[in-house]
Amino acid sequence: MFIFFLTFGRNLVDNLNMFKKTKAEPKSETTRKHLLGTALSLFRHKGLDATTMRHIAKEADVALGAAYYYFDSKEAIVQAYYGQVQTQHARRVKDAFEKESLDLLQRLRVVFHTKLEIVSEDRKILGALFRYTGEPNHPLSVFGEGTRANREQSLEIFRLALAGEEIPEEFAPVLPLALWALHMGALLYFIYDESPNQERTHKLVDSVLAQLVRLFGVMSLPIFSPFRGSIATLFREARILPEEMPPSAG
Repeated sequence: MFIFFLTFGRNLVDNLNMFKKTKAEPKSETTRKHLLGTALSLFRHKGLDATTMRHIAKEADVALGAAYYYFDSKEAIVQAYYGQVQTQHARRVKDAFEKESLDLLQRLRVVFHTKLEIVSEDRKILGALFRYTGEPNHPLSVFGEGTRANREQSLEIFRLALAGEEIPEEFAPVLPLALWALHMGALLYFIYDESPNQERTHKLVDSVLAQLVRLFGVMSLPIFSPFRGSIATLFREARILPEEMPPSAG
């Protein structure tokens, strides 16, 4: 009798665990993640151009029609990759900020270096994607309409890094955008950096951020108020900044 109840109890626990796993992640989501992971692995080793949807489906052991059901093109896979990177970046940055009290320079270092760590294996992918920068209408252009949501996610991370700082109101909308542009420049340098573990990029980021934080302090002085206003106006007139901005980080 004891053995019966013991066996019954184990089976019941196993069934409940199976139910929890199924409810937590449906098979469709598991398949989608498997396809995305397979595609990224192929992009890293074969290159973006050399990899086709047929290659991805075959490597993932999924029917080609099923692969197209989850991702209707390679561009859709890259968009999913963008989203994955941004989600992981936001989570890791927030975790780091919550663990300990950091000053502005330390927070910015976390934002920049964490991003570089996340894409450390993806220099080949990024190199292929950066060529679309000069094509505003391409869905994968980092400055285009197709990546607006990803860009806004990234800007939110920089706004979070600036939160709590005494930033002049007229300059506050410019800084997250400037930092985002700087991090894009760091990624471009990162692609070309052949030093071990891209150490030159990490050192360059540290040096630039240190100088930038000093510049923030100087630019906050009242004497620079007209200049700050002119910069903000220039950005808006060039439509780099929208007329209506999110609340100031300060």
